[in-house]
Amino acid sequence: MSEKKLAANEYIKVNSNYLRGTLEESLANQVTGAVADDDTQLTKFHGFYMQDDRDIRNERKKQKLEPKHTFMLRARVPGGVIDMQQWLAIDEIAHDLTDYNSIRLTTRQTFQYHGILKRNLKPLIKGLYQVKLDSIAACGDVNRNVMATTNPIQTQLQKEVHEWSVKISEHLLPKTRAYYELWLDEEKVEVGADVEQEPVYGRTYLPRKFKIAVAVPPYNDVDISANDLSFIAIEDENGGLAGFNVAAGGGMGSTHGDVNTYPQLTRVLGFCKVEDTLAFAQAVMLTQRDNGNRYDRKRARTKYTVDDMGVDAFRAATEVHAGIKFEPARPYEFTSQADRFGWVEDINGNWHLTVFLEAGRIVDDEGRTVKTGLREIAKVHKGEYRMTANQNIMIANVAPADKAEIEGMARKFGLLGKVLSPIMLNSIACVALPTCALAMAESERYLPRLIEKIDVLAQKHNVGDQEIVTRMTGCPNGCGRPFLAEIGFVGKGPGKYNMYLGADGKGTRLNQMYKENIGEEEILTELDGLLGRYSKERESNERFGDFVVRIGAVKAVYDGREFHA
Repeated sequence: MSEKKLAANEYIKVNSNYLRGTLEESLANQVTGAVADDDTQLTKFHGFYMQDDRDIRNERKKQKLEPKHTFMLRARVPGGVIDMQQWLAIDEIAHDLTDYNSIRLTTRQTFQYHGILKRNLKPLIKGLYQVKLDSIAACGDVNRNVMATTNPIQTQLQKEVHEWSVKISEHLLPKTRAYYELWLDEEKVEVGADVEQEPVYGRTYLPRKFKIAVAVPPYNDVDISANDLSFIAIEDENGGLAGFNVAAGGGMGSTHGDVNTYPQLTRVLGFCKVEDTLAFAQAVMLTQRDNGNRYDRKRARTKYTVDDMGVDAFRAATEVHAGIKFEPARPYEFTSQADRFGWVEDINGNWHLTVFLEAGRIVDDEGRTVKTGLREIAKVHKGEYRMTANQNIMIANVAPADKAEIEGMARKFGLLGKVLSPIMLNSIACVALPTCALAMAESERYLPRLIEKIDVLAQKHNVGDQEIVTRMTGCPNGCGRPFLAEIGFVGKGPGKYNMYLGADGKGTRLNQMYKENIGEEEILTELDGLLGRYSKERESNERFGDFVVRIGAVKAVYDGREFHA
């Protein structure tokens, strides 16, 4: 019997000389704005993807021109905290080295640039590194940006959790020097495979991307079930960090029409002491490294490894790698997956202002001055910015004496003042068209306008004050976490979406398909009827997602293997 063939990416990694490939030659080739095919897989490990502007793709083809190749680069910012010197550099780089002069906050609590020409990649990466930022392992088959709850109320616990997000990220970074050689002019050292190694990842790294989040109950703003590995902070009697419940096997991506792929909720493995955090982070990743599917990339995420092995076997393998046993999990409860907007005072008397950013886009256009506003605030603000996992930004650690000035500037530049509905405030949209190669339909450019129409229906039925988590993605890969939304839209084709209902607004239940391949008219017709019933038939404090499950519009889904049922 012939041996099963590995996925193509596995061979690319093996032959890449630890992520170097032919990137140096690709960058030097001035004949094209692209990089070599195999190198497009390796660039992800360095934090960027090759894209092209799909709005003008056909026109360029008619002109016998290659697509307008540009790159999207995502930074590594554990916990999403940025100081003001860094922000001013981020803003300047967007202006000088990207086509769009914009910054986009992602659902992984970091920022990314779009429209980078090949010749600008190296100066852009160097510019970020000058302010202690990088894009190492922001994409690729490695541990990606580590998220952490942005909770200004529990100041001490939030501070500790952020510190752990940084420690975990640093501990699980690839050890190859390829990034430093290619982008930062570190001197190359000729070494053989027997000398330079990845002591944790090995030559083939992980089977697929690996995502980690650190949450502070009762807030689940990082959506732990969208992550391969999560640490759920357990508070001690003094308000500090006692340790973490460790959970594995969450994830969003699926493939249209393939019932063997599905989103999944994370499973708690047990409790670990604070001092064992890094050991268990590495151990879970090693269990996935050794057992994940390297033949079918659609089935390669940790969620499938946990399902295929079984939770008990996965736990046991993790304990062997860690050399430590889990303690029994400790109780916790999540009550929300949303951000907290407006001013919040922490226990030290400092203030934190969270502002809504439509689809996470930071740009000056169509009367908006978001980019200018955040730049001008950064020039005077003495605290930091905290990017949230819901694509918003917190102007954090504002002294009481500075609060009026910061609020005045936020209003001047339109960051505050506009009345937004609870549905809009609880929305997420992925980038989708025109830059994402995987997008089947619009998302970022469409969802806000669709929500404005949904708001009309909500007001009509007197439920406009309800916080309904609503998310849209241009494809089923799930970057905007649509399968954890009370109302989720997933692109199926131009102007067409699968509509999902029934998550719980806390990130602890999946939704389920309600209607397939429908356009705006049918979406609004269906929601008109459902919101009408919700207005008349809901129970006290019942969320919309709970209501549609109770009336039987969809089933409650607590295991991704039942998602397609």
